[in-house]
Amino acid sequence: MKQQKRTISTTLFKEFFDSEKAGGLILIGCTLISLLLANSVFSIEYQHFWHTNFAGESIEYWINDGLMVIFFLLIGLELEREVYQGELSNIKNALLPIFGAIGGMLIPAALYLFFNFGTNTQSGAGIPMATDIAFALGILSLLGKRVPTSLKIFLTALAVIDDLGAILIIAVFYTKTLFWNNLLAALGVFVILLILNRLKVKNLIPYLIGGVVMWYFMLNSGVHATITGVLLAFAIPFGDGSKKSISIVLQHFLHKPVAFIILPIFALANTAIILSSNMGEILTEHYSIGIALGLIVGKPLGIFALSFLAVKSGICKLPSDLNWKSIFGVGFLGGIGFTMSIFVTLLAFDDTTIINNAKFIILISSLTAGIIGFLSLKLTLKMKR
Repeated sequence: MKQQKRTISTTLFKEFFDSEKAGGLILIGCTLISLLLANSVFSIEYQHFWHTNFAGESIEYWINDGLMVIFFLLIGLELEREVYQGELSNIKNALLPIFGAIGGMLIPAALYLFFNFGTNTQSGAGIPMATDIAFALGILSLLGKRVPTSLKIFLTALAVIDDLGAILIIAVFYTKTLFWNNLLAALGVFVILLILNRLKVKNLIPYLIGGVVMWYFMLNSGVHATITGVLLAFAIPFGDGSKKSISIVLQHFLHKPVAFIILPIFALANTAIILSSNMGEILTEHYSIGIALGLIVGKPLGIFALSFLAVKSGICKLPSDLNWKSIFGVGFLGGIGFTMSIFVTLLAFDDTTIINNAKFIILISSLTAGIIGFLSLKLTLKMKR
C-alpha cells in the first residue's frame, strides 16, 4: 500500500512538473503577444477589451477575482498532497524548502522597504516576495535530464510554500476594508465543508457547490476572493491519497486547464503594458529599484542564506545529490515573480501608471533572474556531471 501511494504521489508530481513546464513556455508566448498588441495600432481596442463591462465589472476583474481562484485551488491541492505524501510530509525533509522560502520572502521585502519605506509605494513590499511556479519550473525543465529529481522537488516545494506565504500576505496586508457579515458567512461555509470532511463525505459535488458559495461571500467581504481556493482545497478530503481520492481526482483534472487556459488568459489580460519612451526615469523610481533588487538579488540571497544556515545549524540536511551552487542557481529561478508579483501589484497600488511601470519592471527583473539562474545551473550541473 505504501509503495502504491508513493507511486501515485510520484506520478502526480511528474504530472504537475510537466504541466507547469509546458505552461511556462505558453505563458512566455502569451506575454509576448500581449506586449505586441498593447504597443501596436490595435492598442486602444486591445486595452478596451479587457476593461469591457461584464455583469457590473470588467473582464479583467473576473479573471483576477474569479478564474484565478481555480489556480489557487490547484496550489492548495498540491500543498495538501505535499503535506500528506510529498516532500513536506517528512518534517526533516520539509525544513529545507521551508527555510529557503522564508528567506526568499523576507530578504526581498526588506530590500524593497529599504528604498520605499515611508513613501506612497511602500505597500508594494509583497511584490518581490513571490515566485511564479510555472515560469520557474519551465526554465528548470530546459536543462533536461541533468537536473536531479531532488532539485526539482526542492524548487517545487519552495515555490508552493512561497505561494502560500503570498496568499497569507494578501489576506493580512492587502485587505483594506472588512465586511464582517460576509466574511463570517464565508467562514461559516468553510466550517460546514470541514464538517463534511470529518463525516467522510467523498462526493465532490457538495464541496464544489460550497466552494462557489464561499467564493461569493469572500468576494464581498473585503478579503481577496482567491483565498477561497486554498480554503476549499484543505476542506476537500485527501483520504488515503489513492487514485480514487477526490482530492487527487480534482488535482489531476485541474492541471491542464490551469496551465493551458487560466494562466495564459491571466497573462494576456495583465501584461498589456504600454512601453513608455522615458524608460530611464521608470528604472530609477524607488519602487522599480525595490522590485528589481528584491527579485534579482534578494530572492537568491534569501533562499541560499537561510537554507545554508538551516543545514549548518543541523536543523535539516542537504540532499546528497545537491550542492550549494545548485541551491544558489535555483534561488535565481525563485526570483521569477511574474504571475504572482503582477497579482500582488494589482492589490498594492491604485495608480494605473505605477501599476503599468511595476509590471514592466517585474517582466524585466523576472527575465534577468531567469537567465542568470539558467546559465548558473547549466554551468553548475554540467560541472557536476
